[in-house]
Amino acid sequence: MSHTVREKQKLLNRVRRIKGQVEALERALDGEHDCMEILQQITSCRGAMNGLLAVVLEDHIQTHLVDADSDDGHHGGSAKAQLIDVVHSYFK
Repeated sequence: MSHTVREKQKLLNRVRRIKGQVEALERALDGEHDCMEILQQITSCRGAMNGLLAVVLEDHIQTHLVDADSDDGHHGGSAKAQLIDVVHSYFK
């Protein structure tokens, strides 16, 4: 069972909170709110997404990568290479 399935409800709750934050940002832009308020909303959304990423990435490392190199490559490459790929995709 995948760690995202085990933690499905917690992850969905986070995504729903992020959705609410993005909708609040949309309302602020539509309502032509002050740019400082909009910037604050954007940073809040970014922080929430980073938090979600951190939780999923940490679980992925703990679940799939910690002992992956000793599993004869059944995880699609070395654990180190997988982690590097994930980090690089984050910074694109």
